[in-house]
Amino acid sequence: MKYALYKQEQTQEIVTLFNDTFSDSEGKEEGALIAKLVEDFLTLPTKDEDLYVFIAQDESERIVGSIIFSRLSFPNGENIFLLAPVAVATDRHGQGVGQGLIKFGLATLKEKGVTVAITYGDINFYSKIGFAPISQDVVQAPLGLSYPEGWIAQSLVGEAIPHVVGKPTCLKAIDNPSYW
Repeated sequence: MKYALYKQEQTQEIVTLFNDTFSDSEGKEEGALIAKLVEDFLTLPTKDEDLYVFIAQDESERIVGSIIFSRLSFPNGENIFLLAPVAVATDRHGQGVGQGLIKFGLATLKEKGVTVAITYGDINFYSKIGFAPISQDVVQAPLGLSYPEGWIAQSLVGEAIPHVVGKPTCLKAIDNPSYW
């Protein structure tokens, strides 16, 4: 498995991966919603240092996984990123693709000075790679959470996650209550 940052010419293949994966697991409506989110992430103007899109490619160079990390901007400038969304091709589920890709992404962010990664998802999956539930008293979400138990985080610096003052803003692409 090859892990890398995506290249712009891979945009459509990545959007299709998210659409197909979420359509298979959650239905066509959810697939279209997440595909739109990913397309917005990849096409709306964003500073390079605020968005990291990683891919996993198999031996034939087919993109079989993709993850997106986007900056959460806090009043005091903490270096925290949101991991969302994540997709692994349906025919590659259960093979470690997602875990390997997320570990690669987290290591890359750590090298870039990111201190905390947060995601909003299934604790049963994300706990396998070091994420743990976090209270919004410690780090607030940028929008209201429909599933607060899914607010989970991981320190990338080996320390407890510090209390972060203030509510963050997120990138425009994900600044929509329907994603939260």
